[in-house]
Amino acid sequence: MAKLKHFGILNIKHYVIFITLLNLVSCKNTPEHLTELTGKQIAIDTNYTSVDSIQKFIQPYHDRVESILDSTLAYAPYVISKTDGKFNTTAGNLMADIVLKETNPIFNKRTGNTIDIVLLNHGGIRSIISKGNVTSRTAYEVMPFENSVVVVELKGSSLLKMVDYLKKSKRAHPVAGMQLILNKDNSVKSFTIDGKPLDTDKSYYIATSDYLVTGGDNMNFFKDALSKTETDYKIRNAMIDFFSKVDTLAPKVDLRYYQLQ
Repeated sequence: MAKLKHFGILNIKHYVIFITLLNLVSCKNTPEHLTELTGKQIAIDTNYTSVDSIQKFIQPYHDRVESILDSTLAYAPYVISKTDGKFNTTAGNLMADIVLKETNPIFNKRTGNTIDIVLLNHGGIRSIISKGNVTSRTAYEVMPFENSVVVVELKGSSLLKMVDYLKKSKRAHPVAGMQLILNKDNSVKSFTIDGKPLDTDKSYYIATSDYLVTGGDNMNFFKDALSKTETDYKIRNAMIDFFSKVDTLAPKVDLRYYQLQ
């Protein structure tokens, strides 16, 4: 009887193990595959009305955001535009100068280096700055994109590609920290950085946007970068910070980039 008893216990153990293994196999996840995707277009029109309870809930937040956006930060005594100059403009010069002034302390603190040049794109300026009060909303209108500043290290020889790009584009791309003078035949008369001639063997630091640094607007010379520093500083935020520090915006069309007549 003792042998039969032990035999029965062994059979029960084997049965339990078998059932457990069977359950594990049956519970194994089967990969799922998307076989069909359907959808429909829902028009948002006058048939949809606001829900009073939701409207009342968000109204205080809406009012607070609106008050912040419309608080006066500075004053523009005239219209600031990206079309008031051929090779440089008041809006372009303002944006490039802002990026240089506001980003340089951040870059210097992180790397010990300083920004030599700023280069942005003409198309990135999306609005004029009207005469009158300048607010945070102004910055959102001029720069509605979430672009942030990236500082790229380039050899002087690669900057010659940048000069060639500017010369051929014939657009007032915003620049700062440099001067480019073209002859009547569109050849380069001079190119200086901080008042000094270009050294093709030296490395320079160019602040630009995260869009351009990847070749946006065909600025492929940025692919020659020796190093890149992400500042995580949005261009729009740099504008708001600058507006908060000054009383009056007075950018001018100047001689940073022009052509002899």
